[in-house]
Amino acid sequence: MNIDDLRSYCDAWNAHDIDKIMAFMSQECVFETGGGAEKFGTRYTGYTQVKSRFMSVWHDFPDVRFENSSHFVAADRGCSEWTFVATKSDGSLIEVDGCDLFTFQNGKIAVKRTFLKNRK
Repeated sequence: MNIDDLRSYCDAWNAHDIDKIMAFMSQECVFETGGGAEKFGTRYTGYTQVKSRFMSVWHDFPDVRFENSSHFVAADRGCSEWTFVATKSDGSLIEVDGCDLFTFQNGKIAVKRTFLKNRK
């Protein structure tokens, strides 16, 4: 994986293209959230669980986009920083800064750990 791959991965999220997103993920991938329903996050294991969780983001935030992204890759690790921008169900805007820390194996994302920070 390289910076161009991470840019394409981010572009796939903004296009809401689950097939393209999952093409970057390994079959044994792990996704660890940085919050959500569970105070300290949740761990999803395997292609099917991860895909389902990713798709739920668009269910909860149909207009979500990741803005101001920047990416870094070093050997088998990577980082993407971004601002999560979406509309809540009550119509209010949400903007949250965050980052994904990646572990790569065999040219795919094996582990994605997401961390979030409210702007307030």
